[in-house]
Amino acid sequence: MEVLWAHEDAGGQPATAREVGHALAGERDLAYTTVMTVLDRLAKKGFLRRTRDGRAWRYRPAASREDYVTELMLGALELTGDRGAALAHFAQSVSGDEAEVLRRALEDLTRKEPPG
Repeated sequence: MEVLWAHEDAGGQPATAREVGHALAGERDLAYTTVMTVLDRLAKKGFLRRTRDGRAWRYRPAASREDYVTELMLGALELTGDRGAALAHFAQSVSGDEAEVLRRALEDLTRKEPPG
């Protein structure tokens, strides 16, 4: 996923399995078929979108990195018995700058809420 997000961030078109494999070559020695299998499974699970390009598939992320991380965080909140306590603990563990980002986001949400 990181390779595809980076590829997209750099303005590239969706990547083929071979391009993903080349990008990973510095990190690991992976067979082309392994890369193809993983990309195919990620596409079937909805994490990637793919389009035909001749005989190859081109893959792109179905969601942004931020959207994906948001879903992970929401999933983690579902695992707790006390969402409020989990959110409070999370808020206490972030940096001052991160707390400010959260504060601004909450203020923006409050302004957008219709009067009730």
